[in-house]
Amino acid sequence: MFITFEGMDGSGKTTTLLKVKEELERLNYQVLITREPGGEAIAEQIRQIILDNKNRDMDAWTEALLFIASRNQHLQKVIKPALEKNIIVISDRFIDSTSAYQGSARNIGVDVVNQVQQIVLKNCLPDLTLFFDVSFSEAEKRMQIRGENSKNRLDEEKSDFKQKVYQGYLELVKNNPKRIKVIDANQDIDQVYNQAIKIILEKLKENEKRTSN
Repeated sequence: MFITFEGMDGSGKTTTLLKVKEELERLNYQVLITREPGGEAIAEQIRQIILDNKNRDMDAWTEALLFIASRNQHLQKVIKPALEKNIIVISDRFIDSTSAYQGSARNIGVDVVNQVQQIVLKNCLPDLTLFFDVSFSEAEKRMQIRGENSKNRLDEEKSDFKQKVYQGYLELVKNNPKRIKVIDANQDIDQVYNQAIKIILEKLKENEKRTSN
């Protein structure tokens, strides 16, 4: 099964991902956790270009295509091979990030970006996506706690850009209700984790029941 975690930076998705992996492994599932951009040697090199603070003049389409190129490398070399071995793959970000950040916030257009992604990635979609929905103020507060040294090029974007990203995510949730489930990420990390693991275990049971019939 292929699961993706999506949301604004500061939503707690990365911390929750690690706790979910630990619980699934306790239940004897094989789990691979990974991230985007990156997750594979060449994809990590592309990540450095995308997030480098020196590249502030990057064109919106250049940014989008770099993300998609990194994603395809990650998909072909890491995600697909793991799925073929029946390993549960959980990725911190996937296609919905590009739809929200580049399609919506960069004003390229979600439909156009998704058309390119569908061609390159051959319509590969996650089985389940969790959107970690956190208020803008709470996300900003958590980002400040991280400290100035952890900021990359996208972290430095202004508030209006981040608001557009958030609205882009809400549209994705609205248009993909079967695949994308919402996590209330304003709560403390244990409550966020409890929401996430409940949804994931339900999906796993559903898949196991379907394959056994």
